[in-house]
Amino acid sequence: MLAVKYSFFAAISTIFNLLFQYLTLLSYSGSDAIYIAMFFGTLAGLVSKYILDKKYIFYHTCINKSDNAKKFVLYSFMGIFTTAIFWITELGCNAIVANPHAKYLGAVAGLTIGYTIKYFLDKKYVFIHKQEVIL
Repeated sequence: MLAVKYSFFAAISTIFNLLFQYLTLLSYSGSDAIYIAMFFGTLAGLVSKYILDKKYIFYHTCINKSDNAKKFVLYSFMGIFTTAIFWITELGCNAIVANPHAKYLGAVAGLTIGYTIKYFLDKKYVFIHKQEVIL
């Protein structure tokens, strides 16, 4: 059941990511448009995925705003490697395939790989219970 729920939330975050990319590309079409679109898409996906993972996957309740901010920073930090996978895959599809929609296929593939890895990173390093902390 957890895998189904996590996959569903990953799909929601992927939709947010692609929607923000699409909207960015509609409003800006300069030479660096794909990078700007990927940035805003990543930001939208990050925030939505953090909220969903924290509340419905790891059942974490922050004790205050400072705790929430620390968790979000750590969650974001764990996503650097997985974001690189996503960006490389999206840019690779965009460069290799002549179809302008290929970047979205690359984004979905990269996000799927990245979210799978991210679950294990978050479980081990971000959303841990106090009794599980190893010093």
